Amino acid sequence: MCSHQPPCPTAESTDREAAHLVAHHPEQGWSLLCNGVLFFDDTGELLPDGQIVAPHRPIVPRSVATAA
Repeated sequence: MCSHQPPCPTAESTDREAAHLVAHHPEQGWSLLCNGVLFFDDTGELLPDGQIVAPHRPIVPRSVATAA
């Protein structure tokens, strides 16, 4: 799917989120990457084979979140 040089990471790669954006819909909360991965604003992912990657947003301790 990717025609970039050097090629973007595949959907199976651990750095798959580094692929180029093909479509970006912030109003709907998702983006399509050139490797076929649907990336959601909550950091969840849907891989081209239908596999789901649970959201993996870092957890901010409450004391840090309230200090900001």
